[in-house]
Amino acid sequence: MKVFMRARNLALLAALGSAAMLLGAFGFQYIGDMAPCKLCIWQRWPHGLAFAVGLLVFFVPNRWFYMLGALIVLFGAGVAFYHTGIEQHWWQGPTTCTSQAVGGLSAEDLMSQIMNAPLVRCDEIPWSMFGLSMAAWNGVISLGFVGLWLAAFRKA
Repeated sequence: MKVFMRARNLALLAALGSAAMLLGAFGFQYIGDMAPCKLCIWQRWPHGLAFAVGLLVFFVPNRWFYMLGALIVLFGAGVAFYHTGIEQHWWQGPTTCTSQAVGGLSAEDLMSQIMNAPLVRCDEIPWSMFGLSMAAWNGVISLGFVGLWLAAFRKA
């Protein structure tokens, strides 16, 4: 039981970290008035799920829940790094949240495209610190949480 307590503490730390990431994202959105793009929203889901798994393992100790937490957050890190690549224009993202070429469109089609365009684009960096965007920071920090989840799995 003592081993599970140490593992649960690591998992709880990772889960609380994910909760803090969510609070930070909501803080940027509601206090900092920075509306999220589609991929920003996608990055929030894994943190919410990881927090739920963290609560679950606190009450139901099972080492495979630690692996589940690691996989969920690793998926979230993947989404974050995918978003980072879109922001850096290394690859094109979903057409619903990035800019598109306007060549070959009639004036009516172009106006329709402008009027139906999303308000926040995924290929623009609204905030960065030390040269890393929010998406990049999310990916880096998420990898740290993956390490905590895997350490909990190993200890259990």
